[in-house]
Amino acid sequence: MSSPQVDRSVSLGRQLRVMARMVKVEHSVFALPFAYIGIFLAAGGWPGARPFWLLTLAMVAVRSFAMVVNRLVDLPFDRHNPRTMDRPLVTGEIRPWGAVAAIVVCAVVFWGAASALNPLCKALAPWALVWAAGYSLAKRFTWLTHFWLGSVLALAPLAGWIAFDPAFVPTAGLFFWGVLFWVAGFDILYSCQDVAIDRFMGLHSVPARFGVGPALLLACFAHIVASLFFLMAGWSAGLGPVYFGAWAVVTLLLIGEHLLLAEDDLSRINVAFFTFNGVIAIVLGLGVVVETLL
Repeated sequence: MSSPQVDRSVSLGRQLRVMARMVKVEHSVFALPFAYIGIFLAAGGWPGARPFWLLTLAMVAVRSFAMVVNRLVDLPFDRHNPRTMDRPLVTGEIRPWGAVAAIVVCAVVFWGAASALNPLCKALAPWALVWAAGYSLAKRFTWLTHFWLGSVLALAPLAGWIAFDPAFVPTAGLFFWGVLFWVAGFDILYSCQDVAIDRFMGLHSVPARFGVGPALLLACFAHIVASLFFLMAGWSAGLGPVYFGAWAVVTLLLIGEHLLLAEDDLSRINVAFFTFNGVIAIVLGLGVVVETLL
């Protein structure tokens, strides 16, 4: 017969696994490499353990904060969407009060980590939380919601840079715009599978507003723009063949992502969304890190 301590430990472990599933920890792969791009470029190499780990903690905390806010405010819609009915807040595995508690904890951890970096990070931390939370409401009034999400993740290279050097520079700005258009493009692709439910629920997105075909074209255009910004960012930073080789791979992956999908066939949307874009972030991040270390 198990002891109460063991039962509580098992229960806590299960709750942590459920919470990790709700915030989709694995999706940190989209933003973290770009934060590392910023800090490695600002430092011209290894930035040191303290700023590196504080930046990592801040990024995971703010992404988790934004995800839980999104899950909480979208709960009335998720209950009616077949794709989202297994989310922990919908199934009751996590109660709304538990989500609120997670939001508070993530916000405090983020603010603490940002404050420990430098005064500029501390001053900007509350505004980053507001901007990240605001995305969750954007789909209620504008089809530009994808670009708002893009701007949230695009803060990663800026955050990485100012974590080491509290200044705004053109290189970080170019990476900002590259990430914005990259994320907006793949979020448009992902939202194509929800076009019917978005229209039914009165939510705004590019596919719901213009249709799947035009949405695929706009996503393609966004990714062309993203590739050009990543190219200019590498030139601005004075990077060499390792980075530009990574950029070429990323560009080919962006092309492949669009070849997987068609207006009448979205069956490979999860491969295009997660696998391809996860690899894109890692490859570009490694290109910068290896280049600066060399």
